[in-house]
Amino acid sequence: MNYYERALELKDEIIENRRYFHTNAEVGVHMPKATAYVMEKLAEYGIEPKACGEGVTATVGKPGGKVILLRADMDALSMPELSGLPFACPTGTEGHCCGHDLHAAMLLTAAKLLKENEAELNGTVKFMFQPGEENFTGAVNMLANGILENPKPDVALAYHVGPGKIPMGMFMYNDTGKAVMFSMDGFEIHIKGRGSHGAYPQMSIDPINIGVHIHLALQELIARECNPSDAAVLTVGQFQAGSAPNIIPESALLTGTIRTNSPDARKLLKQRMVEVSERTAAVYGGTAEVVFTGEICPLICDPALTREMVGYMKELPIPGLTGYPGITASASEDFALVAEKIPSVFMYLSAGFMDERGNASAHNPKVMFNEDVLPIGASCLAQCATQWLKNH
Repeated sequence: MNYYERALELKDEIIENRRYFHTNAEVGVHMPKATAYVMEKLAEYGIEPKACGEGVTATVGKPGGKVILLRADMDALSMPELSGLPFACPTGTEGHCCGHDLHAAMLLTAAKLLKENEAELNGTVKFMFQPGEENFTGAVNMLANGILENPKPDVALAYHVGPGKIPMGMFMYNDTGKAVMFSMDGFEIHIKGRGSHGAYPQMSIDPINIGVHIHLALQELIARECNPSDAAVLTVGQFQAGSAPNIIPESALLTGTIRTNSPDARKLLKQRMVEVSERTAAVYGGTAEVVFTGEICPLICDPALTREMVGYMKELPIPGLTGYPGITASASEDFALVAEKIPSVFMYLSAGFMDERGNASAHNPKVMFNEDVLPIGASCLAQCATQWLKNH
């Protein structure tokens, strides 16, 4: 089967699916409308869906052979959409401004293509429709509920669409064995002091003062302790303390993220954050407790498998298909938790426009995605799965 030609025949259907997810945007790990829609469509295609935690899974193919996992995230962002599109999410509080609606639609159609060609599959294709990528809870949820078991995948593949002024047909990948996406470790630093009247600071242990010194000390971890050849970002994005101008509070809270492309830098920063916070607080008579949240490792693709998948994509007659190797991004992606356990590939597909529609980036309320990418993504998923099973 020529998957790209068949996907072009199904383009209107893929767009319809994409626009359903877009209009009915949901955030977080619990996505009842999206999961119900995916289950309904898979059943319509002759595929038996199953719940996997808060997500959906299914399989096509023949048991007994190798297993490849195809993954798509489905969740939106907690932000308004200002695209002006007629199918924009109407709530004003959720918006598919990252493109996950396209991912879900592409995987649905890939499932349909593979079901139509099931007799030719030399193994099993397993689907992972995942919620909660944006808050880094979805992959954890599905992993805890056995997405990598029964059957156990041997390899995994995922795509992410990219908006902006990028030519249609471009795809971006990293086959160097280095991180394509940075790690993400959220942190909370809970500082305890002793409150007092603002006129009598000598009676207090000021948690705001402690927080300021912790913040300054943390910047030196990047400047003086991280290897300069590693990329690392430590951001404090929130500082909460106090309720009145004449009261020194009992406590303060710093929250933020650590992102890096290096497992060694990640380990160092997390360890030293705890030491610096606790000891700085102790110098000023208080205490500090560091709590890490949403811990995601760097996303590192298997080099040989990545080159193999690139080769399969190039077998399709997609106009202007052009690979751009060696990319890396400082954003984070919880597909890294899958790639940590089995050989995996993660690529970007251009969904951009070369005119004014490409002015906005992902996570911008005015972002727009080119729906011409939908048959490209669906056919590439099906092609890579089919050819990988054939050759393994």
